[in-house]
Amino acid sequence: MKRIDNFKTIIDKYNVIFFDAYGVIKNHQGLVPGIEKTFEYLKEQQKEYYIVTNDASRSPAQLAASYHKMGLHAITPGRIISSGMLTKEYLDLKVEDGIVAYLGTESSAHYIESTGLHTIPVNQINSSNIDKVNALIFLDDEGFDWRSDLNIAVNLLRKRTIPVIVANTDLAYPVTLNDVAIAIGGLASLIENIVGKRFIRFGKPDSQMFMFAYDLIRDYRPISKKEIVMVGDTLHTDIIGGNKFGLDTVLVLSGNTLAQDVDTRITATGIVPTYICESAVVEKDMF
Repeated sequence: MKRIDNFKTIIDKYNVIFFDAYGVIKNHQGLVPGIEKTFEYLKEQQKEYYIVTNDASRSPAQLAASYHKMGLHAITPGRIISSGMLTKEYLDLKVEDGIVAYLGTESSAHYIESTGLHTIPVNQINSSNIDKVNALIFLDDEGFDWRSDLNIAVNLLRKRTIPVIVANTDLAYPVTLNDVAIAIGGLASLIENIVGKRFIRFGKPDSQMFMFAYDLIRDYRPISKKEIVMVGDTLHTDIIGGNKFGLDTVLVLSGNTLAQDVDTRITATGIVPTYICESAVVEKDMF
């Protein structure tokens, strides 16, 4: 584990950079201050980069548009690899027909609507269609009534033996510097414990998320894991996921892991990043 003063050092060492989104590029206030300088330097050095995110709340096009609204135009849909993309792949391969019910917003349902299956929010499940529901997807923590719709999901799973996919494994996410909110992964864990069934999870720290991104690159050029580094703010998702897949990792202290807590957390968890850096911002005087 090595402490790095300027993120430029990381970019210079690797050919491909995987970035987490929240806490690395953006936070509850918008873009991490100065992060646009990082993408300017990436372009200048002709380095390849991807946003590898557990955010399945919107399509890659919608996620890219949200960065553009904040003034960061370097992130295009093709640069975004979301856990929702793995969900779509699973449905294409494993669910041939019927209804796919979901918990989330209409925007998050983009991933399952594109499979050609009939998709409905959980609150539209009733006695006339419950026997046709062939999968349940946890997509986002917004867009539904937590009390009534979670109860519907519980009773659906008591009556039907169907695959359940959690497209975002995050248990919580920061809403301010000091506060967090329950994420859809946390709700999925609650339901999982109630019904006594195991759900399918896509997203960091699952190695399948990194394999999906790795294969996308290998489709058009040779690449070694030694050429790639994963940059994240969370030990239990970004860092352990990258470590398990065989990538070097950078823990940045601009999001979930704070500078005053980092040593204690690493000691307590045993999850050790390759590098620690204050943020993913390239300092301008280092160009």
